[in-house]
Amino acid sequence: MIKICKANHEHVQGISKVCSDGYRATYSETHTKQYIERIINEFYNPERLLDEVINSSRHWGGYFVAVENGEVIGAGGGGMINETAGEVFVLYLNPNRRNEGIGTKLLDAITKQQKEEFYAAEQWVSVQKGNSKGIPFYEARGFVFQHEQHGYGNAAEENYVSLRYCRLI
Repeated sequence: MIKICKANHEHVQGISKVCSDGYRATYSETHTKQYIERIINEFYNPERLLDEVINSSRHWGGYFVAVENGEVIGAGGGGMINETAGEVFVLYLNPNRRNEGIGTKLLDAITKQQKEEFYAAEQWVSVQKGNSKGIPFYEARGFVFQHEQHGYGNAAEENYVSLRYCRLI
């Protein structure tokens, strides 16, 4: 049985693995290996993740995890970007566990937190252009494309593009 819960220090290694594996699976065909590894090293290293699990706030609500038989099979988190708008900052699954409803359960937990604890009225997400996994997922859940912007983490020679989506919650 899959359990969705707020992450604690025991989940850090699992979050690192599922986010790293999910990131590689999502972007291996659209981004350079150097870009992928740079982002993974920055965001999904155990030291940073431990800090993000321990220290949550309105701007970073902490990680939620999907756990089955003691194994983290999905992780996600978000926070508030202004007084009424939440954002999903990260949402990844074990690549072999897609299309089982796990991502929806994690998104629901993030959304519930943003609505009930932080009083969000809308929710945003950035999805890399060409992300054939994320774009249909968010569109199927009511997110509507708003605009393109320069991708986060681009080095000077990189020109990746993020698509900004929003929905009312």
